[in-house]
Amino acid sequence: MRNQEIEGSDDDDMASSTRQGGGSYGPVVAHDNDPVVLEMSSIDPGSSSSLKKVKTRQTSTGAREEPARNDRGGENGGQGESKLELFGFDSLVNILGLKSMTGEQISVPSSPKNGEDHSVAEQIPKVSNGHKLGTMMGVFIPCLQNILGIIYYIRFSWIVGIAGISQSLLLVTLCGLCTILTSVSLSAIATNGAMKGGGPYYLIGRALGPEVGVSIGLCFFLGNAVAGSMYVLGAVETFLSAVPKAGIFRETVIQINEAGVEEPITTPSVHDLQIYGVVVTIILVFIVFGGVKMINKVAPAFLIPVIFSLLCIFLGIFLARRDDETGITGLSSDSFRENWGSFYQKTNDAGIPDPDGERYWNFNALVGLFFPAVTGIMAGSNRSASLKDTQRSIPIGTLAATLTTTFLYIISVFLFGSVATREKLYTDRLLTATIAWPSSTIIYVGIVLSTLGAALQSLTGAPRLLAAIANDNILPVLNYFKVPDSGEPHVATLFTTLLCIGCVIIGNLDLISPTITMFYLLCYAGVNLSCFLLDLLDAPSWRPRWKFHHWSASLFGACLCIVIMLLISWSFTVVSLALASVIYWYVSIKGKAGDWGDGLKSAYFQLALRSLRSLGANNVHPKNWYPIPLIFCRPWGQLPENVPCHPKLADFANCMKKKGRGMSIFVSILDGDYYECAENAKSACKQLAAYTDYRQCEGVAEIIVAPTMADGFRGIVQTMGLGNLKPNIVVIRYPEIWRRENLRQIPATFVSIINDCIVANKAVVIVKGLDEWPNEFQRQYGTIDLYWIVRDGGLMLLLSQLLLTKQIFESCKIRVFCAAEEDSDAEELKADVKKFLYDLRMLAEVIVISINSWDHLNGASQTQDESLEAFTTAQGRIKDYLAEMQQRAEKEGKPLMADGKNVVVNEQQVDKFLYTTLKLNSTIMYHSRMAAVVLVSLPPPPLNHPAYFYMEYMDLLVENIPRILIVRGYRRDVVTLFT
Repeated sequence: MRNQEIEGSDDDDMASSTRQGGGSYGPVVAHDNDPVVLEMSSIDPGSSSSLKKVKTRQTSTGAREEPARNDRGGENGGQGESKLELFGFDSLVNILGLKSMTGEQISVPSSPKNGEDHSVAEQIPKVSNGHKLGTMMGVFIPCLQNILGIIYYIRFSWIVGIAGISQSLLLVTLCGLCTILTSVSLSAIATNGAMKGGGPYYLIGRALGPEVGVSIGLCFFLGNAVAGSMYVLGAVETFLSAVPKAGIFRETVIQINEAGVEEPITTPSVHDLQIYGVVVTIILVFIVFGGVKMINKVAPAFLIPVIFSLLCIFLGIFLARRDDETGITGLSSDSFRENWGSFYQKTNDAGIPDPDGERYWNFNALVGLFFPAVTGIMAGSNRSASLKDTQRSIPIGTLAATLTTTFLYIISVFLFGSVATREKLYTDRLLTATIAWPSSTIIYVGIVLSTLGAALQSLTGAPRLLAAIANDNILPVLNYFKVPDSGEPHVATLFTTLLCIGCVIIGNLDLISPTITMFYLLCYAGVNLSCFLLDLLDAPSWRPRWKFHHWSASLFGACLCIVIMLLISWSFTVVSLALASVIYWYVSIKGKAGDWGDGLKSAYFQLALRSLRSLGANNVHPKNWYPIPLIFCRPWGQLPENVPCHPKLADFANCMKKKGRGMSIFVSILDGDYYECAENAKSACKQLAAYTDYRQCEGVAEIIVAPTMADGFRGIVQTMGLGNLKPNIVVIRYPEIWRRENLRQIPATFVSIINDCIVANKAVVIVKGLDEWPNEFQRQYGTIDLYWIVRDGGLMLLLSQLLLTKQIFESCKIRVFCAAEEDSDAEELKADVKKFLYDLRMLAEVIVISINSWDHLNGASQTQDESLEAFTTAQGRIKDYLAEMQQRAEKEGKPLMADGKNVVVNEQQVDKFLYTTLKLNSTIMYHSRMAAVVLVSLPPPPLNHPAYFYMEYMDLLVENIPRILIVRGYRRDVVTLFT
């Protein structure tokens, strides 16, 4: 919001304030996009009392100043002049500005009605926290409900019996340490700024990128949704076991008791599990559809009986008396010593020891069985959008729930191991109900309500997680699950319900339940890796309020998650990682790019800085030399609309890379004043970058504003790049249109660019015949001919090898033409070049040509071929240009000048240069008329020769050659003979 000054007085007051200011104010023209006009347009036209006069000022030089708003006018009751007018156009720190920085939606303040005066504070919409949750109801209770599940009631005492107290403690410590470290990492990330909905997905996505965030987030959503069905089935199974008569389709199973007598046992049917499971799921979904207020009212009703049942279990343990018949010993040191060691063995499907059983239990198997009892630490962060203060509630609530349940498990290990014999521990699956005081019914109620509470939290968190992923607009297929801010995810809840009901109808989740555990562990590993990356990079924005964290602890937590995954099942680990990889690949292909400032981008930045520093400022060894072309996109003439670069320049830039390795820098120049053209330059840079991406050319785009093209290029060639990542080759298009369109300013600019490259020690590649350059579908045959006249560090040879790596030129052969001044030197030169190419591992045919010197001109002048005609025409144009310069110099009384510098013309030297280019052109036309591409050495612009003369030399050199690269190296080698 700009600093504007609103005057609420009438016209007389305004005139008075104008006179008091001591200045005169001329007429000000208001434009449609002026901020003052935009603000006045929001005033209700029907209320005359609401109109406010807007005062604008002009400085003594006539420059317009932005109006300034008196932000404190509403508080003081008056609207005087702004005390901060010194800061001009800058936005002042005020309430509305800070609200906009936090991303809150600020409605446009309406104008006062009926003479009312509203202050700025009154115009700010109040954010209602009536439905927001605190630490206890928003994080601690959901986490506690998700962690305390059916495993503690019906399997924990069995685990103590078969693993012993020692290894049970190790098991609880291992799993608890994993969740505690994850909670610490979660606390650090959650307190590093404002957090939106999505919980762990939001944290992982903003740290590891959208692809990783969406892949892990969808897996975590799937795990939560299917886990809800598991909790429902556990609750229903416990209820039907406690009340067998409630079953509709009861099944009777014959079992032989200890006396060897057959006795019928009534067990719940699969159909009963399905019917009751669907009904319970629908009831829970109706609670979820009631919103946050309904969940807050129901959650304590599920949790309080669970806590009461735990109290009954501990009372029963302390009040237990020795009973040898039942196997209850009370708290006994003898039982503690007996149960200290492990006793792994085979069991049947019910967990009863059986020498002929199919299942052998060891520590790894127990990890897979027990770990779901410690999951659920993300239940609070899943509903982060419903929390009043995420930075306070998530760390305190999550760690409190994690430490509380871990302490409960450790105490329970000692108590269970001391209260019963080992046989009682691994034969009585409901030891908690057997030992509870005063009644086992309380335990059954606790089991049912704990599992239903965990199912409720899963059905609450999973839809919000899916809606958060959809709101980020990464995958268009998830747009159906979007919800507005502070809205309830009804569509996502319905989808989660259908998924949960489908799993309930299946009835048997034994095969996919380990995969659900893997999804939880995958999410925990992602949170730990995110904290590790952010902590290790330590970017300036990494300032978490939670200080008790370290990158080594996060890394250890991530490794521990992977170890536990492998301990549980390596096959399910592979399945879960494969599913996450498929989602990652799908998001990379179909997802929309999003820049969230994730930690991976920071890692790339740090890696780039370290790599740049390690390269140093010294010259790169020829073995490590890569072409970094500076593609000069400024055309000699006009390009089609919305085409910022010649299309074939991008294709040629790709030809200068081997297998896509390397970087191209596309630059262009806007003529004009920087202050006037800055915005145009930004939009042009975006357009150029988008166009190069469209042409599939990896590189960066830059736009420079300069008074002239020559000045702009001189600045580019001096400053572009960093260290050894500065461009080393300048690629420009040959100005073929300069004579056709009579553009006399082009020669001076063209020569200036070449001279700047020579002074800056940059190689130059000038492309002539760019319109005929082949695309990827135009395969070339024939030869690539190199006219290697001067030493260029091997650049021309290297460019020919790079062209051969492209599919369009891979069928071509290389021919190297060398120039010998005397025929006697031809054979020796040919042998040396062949040996040199052999040492360079380059396969090419070597041809030595002899170019006649100036002394043989008389014999050549008798021929009347096309080249000689072009030579004569060029001579005539140079003589006309020289005569014009001499006439202008005599008229002005100045020495002979061209392009702003003194010129010394040696006509004999000019003719010699013309004849040399003539002979070289004739040789190229004779040997390389059918070549796919010709490369020739670039002669430097002669000193004291006008740029016009040099263009005549160049035109004669490239006459009638359809596709030619004119190459000049720089003062270093780019190829080496040594390994």
